[in-house]
Amino acid sequence: MTLTPSARSQALLTYAEGELRRAGRPHQVLAGTMHYFRVHPDHWRDRLERLAAMGLNTVDTYIAWNFHERRPGERRFDGWRDIERFVHTAQETGLDVIVRPGPYICAEWDNGGLPAWLTDRPGMRLRSSYTPYLEEVARWFDVLLPKITPLQASHGGPVVAVQVENEYGSYGDDHTYMQWVHDALVQRGVTELLYTADGPTQLMLDGGTLPGVLATATLGSRPDQAAELLRTRRNGEPFVCAEFWNGWFDHWGERHHTRSAENAAETLAEIIAGGGSVSLYPAHGGTNFGLWAGANHAEGALQPTVTSYDSDAPVAEHGALTPKFHTFRETLLAATGAPPRPLPRSRPLLTPRSLPVVSRAGLLAALEAVSDTVTSSHPLSFGELGQSSGLVLYRAHPVLPPGLTELTVTGLHDRAQVFVDGAAVGVLARETSSLTVEGAGHPVRLELLLENQGRINYGPLLGQGKGILGGVRVERRLVHNWTMFPLPLDEWTPDDVERATAAAGGGTSGFATACFAAEGSGDTFLALPGFGKGFVWINDFLLGRYWNLGPQATLYVPAPLVAPGANRLTLLELEHFGDRVELRTSPDLGVPEEYIESFS
Repeated sequence: MTLTPSARSQALLTYAEGELRRAGRPHQVLAGTMHYFRVHPDHWRDRLERLAAMGLNTVDTYIAWNFHERRPGERRFDGWRDIERFVHTAQETGLDVIVRPGPYICAEWDNGGLPAWLTDRPGMRLRSSYTPYLEEVARWFDVLLPKITPLQASHGGPVVAVQVENEYGSYGDDHTYMQWVHDALVQRGVTELLYTADGPTQLMLDGGTLPGVLATATLGSRPDQAAELLRTRRNGEPFVCAEFWNGWFDHWGERHHTRSAENAAETLAEIIAGGGSVSLYPAHGGTNFGLWAGANHAEGALQPTVTSYDSDAPVAEHGALTPKFHTFRETLLAATGAPPRPLPRSRPLLTPRSLPVVSRAGLLAALEAVSDTVTSSHPLSFGELGQSSGLVLYRAHPVLPPGLTELTVTGLHDRAQVFVDGAAVGVLARETSSLTVEGAGHPVRLELLLENQGRINYGPLLGQGKGILGGVRVERRLVHNWTMFPLPLDEWTPDDVERATAAAGGGTSGFATACFAAEGSGDTFLALPGFGKGFVWINDFLLGRYWNLGPQATLYVPAPLVAPGANRLTLLELEHFGDRVELRTSPDLGVPEEYIESFS
C-alpha cells in the first residue's frame, strides 16, 4: 500500500506543486541532525537548545537498532536509550522531530546500526526481501513503532516525518524490500510524511526511491544540480536536502577533516534561497562512546572511525558554539526573519592537571584473569563466540620448525598483536596478514590478541564478521586446538575491570590507573601523552578508544560522567605505557585539513 500526499490527510507536512506545507501553509524544514545515542542524556536539552538558538525549527535523529537490542529479544528503552524522552525534550525546546528508524542507518555507527547477532547469523542476507531478515525487522518494528507513533503530530507530538530505510540506492535495488519497509511503517501506525533519502545520482535514485513517496537528496555541494535532477524525475515534489554535509568525520590515521564556515554557509544559503528544505548533517555530532564507532573499507584496508564524532559541526562535540554556528545562525535568521533566541552559556570545565599513573598490570596476565575460556579445534569468530565487539585472545601451542618460519592468518578482521612465549613479535592487519617468526623445533605458546576495530557501516561489506574467519598457518600447516578468551570490553562490569587491574604487574603494556578529585561539575578533555593504543574508562564507563596514530589526541569527558569527589581513570594499553594522563580545557582533534572532495 502506497499513500499519495493527498491521501495522508492526517500528516502535518504535505506537499503540492513543488511546495512543502505545514498545516497547509508554505514551510521550509530547517533541521539539524543530532543523535541521542551520541550525546549523554543529561546533555540532550542543552544541545537541543543550542540547535534552536542557531535558528533551526526541526531536529532529526536516527534510531540505532543495535543500541537498543544488544542480544535477541533483550530490548532496552531506558536511560540513554529513552527515545521517547529525547523526542519529548525536543518538543519542549520548540523543535519538530524527524525520525529515521532504518532499520539500517549508516551514520558511521558500528554495523550501520544493525545488531551483530543478526548480521553474524550464517546465511543472513541484509537489506533485502530475504524472509529471515524481514522477520527480524518486523519483530523490531513491532516494539519500536508503538513508541514512536503516539509522538506524531497527529497525536499532539512533535514527529512530523519518518524516513524509509536510509540511502538504499547506494547499496541495492530490491524495490520489493523498500516497499516492504514502507508498508511496515504504515501498517504500524505511521501517518506523518514518509520520505526516502539518497545521493543525487541516477544510479542511487534508481535504487532507493519509491513511487508516491517523497524523494530527497543527501549532498555536500551543488544543490542546484541535485534539485534539477529530482525535478526531472519527480515533477511537483519540493526540494529537500535530507543531509547537508557541512562537516565530515575522521578515520584513524587521517588528517582531521574541516570545512570552512563561509564555504558551508554559501551552500546552505543556496538551498534556502531556492525554496528548499534542509537538514544539517550534523548540527551536533557528539561522541562514539564505548565501542560504537563504525568503520569504512577501501582498497582492501579497513578505515576505522575515531571516537569523536565532532565532524566539524556548528555545535562542537562538547557543546561549544563554533564560528560555523554563528555564520549559519546569521544565514538562517536572515532567511526566516525569526527573532533570535538567546545564546546558551558556555559549559563549565574542570581545572586542568597532570595525573601520575599509580598502578600497572601486565597485558596478557590481566586479560586472562578477567575472561572465561572457550576451546575449539579451530579459531572461532566473534559471531561464533557470541561476542559483538572488543577483543579476543587466541592461544595455541604449535611446533615452530628451527629457523625463520612464516606465520599467516587468513580472514583476519581486524588487527592482531602476535606473541610467542609471551614476547611481542609483530602486528597483523588485513593488509599484512603474514609475518616471520623464529622457531627451535619445539612447541611454543602462540597468542594473537585480536581487536575488532569497528564493524563496517557502509557499502557492500556491511555486516562482515569479526575475528579470525579463516585459519592460522605455520608455513603450509594449519594450527589446531585453540583456547580463546572472549573480552567484550563494553560489557564488562566494575568487578571485571577491578580483576584486570589487580592482575600481576610487569611489562610495557596492560592496565594502568590514575585518579583525580573533582572540585565541581564540569567537562574535561583527556590527553594520554606517551601511551600508544587502547581503551579508557572513567569510573565504570567505557569512554572509548584512543590511538597515537591520530588525528584525535584528546577524548571528551562530559560532566555527568565525572563523580563528585574521587574519580578513577582505567586504561587498557595495548602497546606501551605513558607515565601520566592529563585533564585539559580544550579538545585536540588533530591537524585540520580542508576537506571538499566528499562534499561534491
